[in-house]
This record gives sequence, structure tokens and C-alpha cells, in this order.
Amino acid sequence: MFIPEHYRNNDPTEIRNFLKNNSFGILINTIEGKPWGTHIPLELTQNKKGSEVLVGHIAKANLQSKNLANGDQVLCIFNGPHSYISSSWYTKEEVPTWNYVAVHVYGTVKLQSQEELLDALHQLVDKYEKASKNPISLNDMSKKTMRQVTGIIGFEITINEIQAVHKLSQGRNQDHAKIIDELEKRGPAEKAVAGEMRKMIP
Repeated sequence: MFIPEHYRNNDPTEIRNFLKNNSFGILINTIEGKPWGTHIPLELTQNKKGSEVLVGHIAKANLQSKNLANGDQVLCIFNGPHSYISSSWYTKEEVPTWNYVAVHVYGTVKLQSQEELLDALHQLVDKYEKASKNPISLNDMSKKTMRQVTGIIGFEITINEIQAVHKLSQGRNQDHAKIIDELEKRGPAEKAVAGEMRKMIP
């Protein structure tokens, strides 16, 4: 993606934390010359070789699954907080803009075995059930319920390149306090952008 250099995030720790905290992404490949995307959880982890990978699964009924093979190149998009920025918050006249945080991951597909898929599903459910009042486990599911797993395919994506952007009014330091103040008067998304902007204050 196009990233002006002053908006580029090159901090590996920040990027990996972002991927772990914003793991619901978009898997994109090409089917008969047409871009195709599916919204799914894509978990950042390490494979048995110690390489960083994204792990996910999609329904076999999804046309994308029929065009996903070992060695395929894919793009995964992860969005963070974003908000409209009014130029009325600036000290000098300027056009409005949009602040946002996003990461693009390019990688190579490896289809999972059934055993690898089940292991990944257990890890996914266990991760998100930790916050539940009455957490469930796939270990407690009936064989009938677990037969639904036959309707999906699992995969891991070896990461080849990461592009990360945090466009947060860099270059407008004189306006940061006002922008943050205005954002914090608004909804959760705007407040989240304000929080990201605060992290950049020395």
C-alpha cells in the first residue's frame, strides 16, 4: 500500500502487538482475475519451525477455499482505529483528513492437515473464551457438533512482508492537543484514535 515515509511504522514490537490485538482481518486472493476477500480471524503465531505465521480457516462452501492452494500468495489486511479529522481543529486553514492505523501482511499459503486445523481451532477458542464468564471448550463439544469442522479448511500463511501505517496527524504537532481533545469528546472509535495519538507524544 502507499505509505508516506513519515506515516510508516517500522517498530516490529508495535506491529506484532497490533496484529495480536486486531486479529480479525481480511484474507484476499484472486479468483479468475477478480480480487476476492473474506473477513476472518487471522492469528499471529509461530509454526513448528519457529517461523512467524498467520493461522486461519474458511468454509469449504466459500469459493475462495477452492482457489487456495499451497504456495499461493495472499494479502491480509488488518484495520485499527480510524476517525475523520476536521480541519476546524487546526490553528491554520487546511483541508480535513482521516487518521487511521492499519497493517498489510503479504504471505505464502500452506494448507493445514485435519490435526493441525483442530489444534488451531482449540487455540483460537481457548484464547477468546478466557474473558467469558462461563468459558466453553471444544473438548466438551459432542461428536455431532464437532462434525461441523469437516466443512472448513485451515491454513497458515508464512509472512513475506509487512507494511504498517499509523497516520496520526504527524507534522501537525502544534495541533495535537486540540485534535486529541476534540476526538475524546466523541465516540469509542474517535477516543481510540486519540489514544493512539497520545502514544506518539514524546
